[in-house]
Amino acid sequence: MRVVALLLCVGALGCLAMAMARHQQTVFGRAFSIVASRRLRGAGWSGLLIALWLSVADQGWALGLVAYSGITSVAAGIVYGALVVCERRLARR
Repeated sequence: MRVVALLLCVGALGCLAMAMARHQQTVFGRAFSIVASRRLRGAGWSGLLIALWLSVADQGWALGLVAYSGITSVAAGIVYGALVVCERRLARR
């Protein structure tokens, strides 16, 4: 269950990052429409809530919240690292 929650969090945080105009410009070279950005935000928050539900359902409220906190921290590090690598690769071009 933790792996599924981690994958959900990585995807959700990736959606939240891509909802920001700065990251859209960096990765895709253009900004998305407002509707697309809102959908990405909605998908991101939904993914985080589903991952929270999975963690709590698997381990209960006490340990589930602690596990969720750790999972979101790891996922945020993965997404941040991916954005840094992407920006550096695009800067070389």
